[in-house]
Amino acid sequence: MDQDVCVVVPTIREYECMRAYFENARAHGFDLDRLFVLLVTEDFCDVDAMEQLLEEEGVDGAVYDGSRREAWFETHDVGEFAHLVPAASHAQTSFGLLYMWAHPRFERGVFIDDDTLPHEEWDFFGRHLANLDRTDEVESVSSDERWVNVLYQHADEHGLYPRGYPYSAMDETVETGRQELTDVVASQGLWTNVPDLDAVRILMDGDLQGQAQTRTEKADFDGDFVAESGQYLTVCSMNLAFEREVIPAFYQLPMDDNDWDVGRFDDIWSGVFLKRAADVLDKQIVNGYPLCAHNKAPRPTFDDLNNEVPGLELNEHVWEVVDDVGGDADSWWTAAETMARAFAEGDFDDWINGAFLNHCGAYWLDWLDCLDRLADTTVRPQQDPAIADD
Repeated sequence: MDQDVCVVVPTIREYECMRAYFENARAHGFDLDRLFVLLVTEDFCDVDAMEQLLEEEGVDGAVYDGSRREAWFETHDVGEFAHLVPAASHAQTSFGLLYMWAHPRFERGVFIDDDTLPHEEWDFFGRHLANLDRTDEVESVSSDERWVNVLYQHADEHGLYPRGYPYSAMDETVETGRQELTDVVASQGLWTNVPDLDAVRILMDGDLQGQAQTRTEKADFDGDFVAESGQYLTVCSMNLAFEREVIPAFYQLPMDDNDWDVGRFDDIWSGVFLKRAADVLDKQIVNGYPLCAHNKAPRPTFDDLNNEVPGLELNEHVWEVVDDVGGDADSWWTAAETMARAFAEGDFDDWINGAFLNHCGAYWLDWLDCLDRLADTTVRPQQDPAIADD
């Protein structure tokens, strides 16, 4: 089968985790030749060791530190857009999206965080890709707050809300039904062990090491579900597969590297955009399996809190901004452009750091210009600094 899947892994530490994902693929008979693994890292990291890992595993891929990313932008005649990928930020996953866009053979992408491991009972890559092709029936979820807690299935027992879930949408009343899958564009796998919480909720859980005392287990997840149209949910990029078509509306935003010190909302806000566009275009996001084990390393909870506080009030309102626009969009591109302009041109002075949303909108419009340029650029594979044939 042709190489059609780009796996994007932002990493500065535990890149060895990828050996477990490759072993999972082999154990389940998944064809690793379908994958191109893109490790997105920094100049201070051991690029040679990362390249050696891919070579030892016999998996095609490339490693891009900051210098290589800069060269890539120049090589592809998009040097003026290098600012779209923030320095030393998890939002560097956006580089993976640009890389996919510049190489049309990649029909699907997979995001994996380097502090995760696959559950052996699932064919990790196979299940994600199968989810994108599903046409069966799954549980559908909605709430009176128009937000779905992706941990709703056992929330009465553990009381958890994931990172990015608005505080104003808590204590919701949940309703469930059934929905037929017709056009799935994203597959979000959830996580056992360390839950993906924000710093405030971790502190409330009595943990000063950034992890939370309450943990999730496989028994906390009862199969797959979708959030009903018109409902929002958090999307975490640690365990996620998606169709190429969503990329215009899936920009991860200039987090961390900005004048407002806003961070930690890259995948959360891009997930809001993804869900809004998906609803308008009658697409679906499946959530649930395959699970991964999230083995978050200890770090001061207050470090995360300092990164999150500048954007906490904005997080309460970002979904409201996009909920009012783009209802007549007929493509991912037009949906993205409409949402981007709403941010770029909106008046958000009543919110703390509201000007950051204007900043995001301007960058998002640049994102679309960059994608447009890449689509018009003929790329010779050998121009990319890769460790294997690209």
